[in-house]
Amino acid sequence: MKFMCCVATGAFLFAGNAYAQSSVTLYGIVDEGINYNSNMNGSRSFAMQGGVMQGSRWGLRGTEDLGGGYGAVFVLENGFDVNTGKLGQGGLLFGRQASVGITTPYGAFTFGRQYASAIDFVSPIAVSNQWAGNVGTHPADVDNLNDTFRVNNTIKFKSISYSGFSFGGDYSVGGVAGDATRNQVWSFGAGYVMGPLQVGVGYLNARNPNISLFGNATSGTASPALANTTYPVFSGFTSAHAYQLISTGIAYTLGAATLGATYSNIAFKGLGDITSGPNPSGYKGSVHFNSAELSMKYQISPALLVGLAYNYTNSSSVSSATGINNGGTYHQGMAGIDYFLSRRTDIYLLGTYQKASGTDSRNLPAIASINNQSSPSDNDHQAVIRIGIRHKF
Repeated sequence: MKFMCCVATGAFLFAGNAYAQSSVTLYGIVDEGINYNSNMNGSRSFAMQGGVMQGSRWGLRGTEDLGGGYGAVFVLENGFDVNTGKLGQGGLLFGRQASVGITTPYGAFTFGRQYASAIDFVSPIAVSNQWAGNVGTHPADVDNLNDTFRVNNTIKFKSISYSGFSFGGDYSVGGVAGDATRNQVWSFGAGYVMGPLQVGVGYLNARNPNISLFGNATSGTASPALANTTYPVFSGFTSAHAYQLISTGIAYTLGAATLGATYSNIAFKGLGDITSGPNPSGYKGSVHFNSAELSMKYQISPALLVGLAYNYTNSSSVSSATGINNGGTYHQGMAGIDYFLSRRTDIYLLGTYQKASGTDSRNLPAIASINNQSSPSDNDHQAVIRIGIRHKF
């Protein structure tokens, strides 16, 4: 449960004796557990791992009433590894979020390191953000529906709800002198929530994504000489000049059951731009991914829920220096049980199984690679079982 650190502090305004109300909230999540991996680079593995159901974090969120329906807001959110105490997100102090802005009667304008608007409206429908954890993310989070990739230097607007409908957009300044489009990221999204129905859509476009999107979780400078992702699902496509994402999701609640579906189309365009990233396979042209998820969640009691989901992800053929790469296919099943000991603490059991086929982005036989594991499998299948505990404050 979030608690108030500082309430009703304020400053007298010059024009009179009006009093501005302000507050700061400290909040956080600590998530810990044990994973069993059936094939981590050829070996079975048991390991402690934090931040699976949700990333471990602490943050500060502040508001100040400026009067007339306007306000000032800020968010500073740190990610960390509960097992070692290390900073998350490549060593960034506030790698999860860092922003400041103004709220208005129509919505909020915020500035800083933020989540893309395209993801805001679709990601809540994906099971990885509900009960499956990041091991239940679509392969390599290629569609970013688990919010793996934040966006730096972002100007963002998110509207209020108009009878259940809301929308938003953002633009990230690339910051390269003489080339206004290099490293830029922009997106928009919209959603509708009314009664049992939830719908979301989003569009995102990132130029030089290996640097601007995949490589911005670092305290240093991302290099185009390196692929800034380790997942074989798309690590070979980091020479793309642009990354494009179109996604949508829908969920409907029927009594204790919630049925959901998401669909994403992902394109790595302009392959072969070595100023963006390496291109060891000599790819050219574009490659497209399609990813679809079907899910069911059942609330057995207020304290206990179970979930099942299936994801299908495949990539198109693409031209390489050695011929045509016909693409890879990934089938993934997820199951979970979550029991709430209190409003702030729950224990959970998760399972994910992935089967790969075809040819992956490295132009090699596709191997299974469940998200958030230190190594992929050395063959075409992999399973992860996780038991964990999560505490919110």
